[in-house]
Amino acid sequence: MTATALRALLASDQVTHVPGVYDPVTAALAVRAGHRAVHLSGAAVSAIALGRPDLGYVHGTQIADRATTLIPALGEVPLLADADTGYGNPLHAVWTGLAYARAGISGLHLEDQVNPKRCGHLAGKEVVEIGLAAAKISALAEQVPQLALIARTDAYAGHGLAETIVRCGAYAEAGADAVFPEGVDSLDELAEMHRALPGVPIVINRSEAGGNRPQHSDADLAAVGVRLVLHPVSALLAAMRAASQAYRAIAEGGSAEPVDRMPWAAFTALVGQEEALDLDARYVPGRLQT
Repeated sequence: MTATALRALLASDQVTHVPGVYDPVTAALAVRAGHRAVHLSGAAVSAIALGRPDLGYVHGTQIADRATTLIPALGEVPLLADADTGYGNPLHAVWTGLAYARAGISGLHLEDQVNPKRCGHLAGKEVVEIGLAAAKISALAEQVPQLALIARTDAYAGHGLAETIVRCGAYAEAGADAVFPEGVDSLDELAEMHRALPGVPIVINRSEAGGNRPQHSDADLAAVGVRLVLHPVSALLAAMRAASQAYRAIAEGGSAEPVDRMPWAAFTALVGQEEALDLDARYVPGRLQT
């Protein structure tokens, strides 16, 4: 899948909410809910695949591998994936981008933290020199144009809004399709960035990892240049809460009956059981159908 669909969302004058998915079932659920794009978080992959926090344990190859399992369930819905820092210098960032494109990913976001990175909502983050970060963006834009490219900066926490705007401007100039100023979430500051960078789409993060953050209306966000709002781990946290309740109910009462669950028939429909059985029946030896 190309970057066309994602770039169209970034070029619109509306806000699109982009939920996180992490396996084929959640991908199918997001599509059924009507979402126009979905997100694959490095934090989610680290937790699901490794049981580890978002502290640089996961590499882009693991995210690309996970993406290949999601793409069939997404149909024409584009997948935006976390590429952390690109996992090295511009050469490595390009290699990561090529792996993502082969996996069927439509776009990525690349951040300017030092490697290994830290979760964007943790203290102690450090950013690399602006020239190196811009070089990664430039290399990706030139060598992997089939991916929509979102440049994230984590400069706000340690260096403030002015440096964040300078970095976002440099990354847009280097070829990013949009900028992602992590930690900037007040309307006044977003408006200041929008005035400084007119025409540059803004992506923001509405993650539970950030605690209680402003919940602005879509109309207000659109007015200050925001085009995508990411919800990287909302579904994952909801699923973990439901699973924990089911396990506790079984441990305490011997049954998951008290816990609200998806009906089995709905689950098998989601994973295509009837279609698979129909196909299987067509090719049973001695009963080949035409």
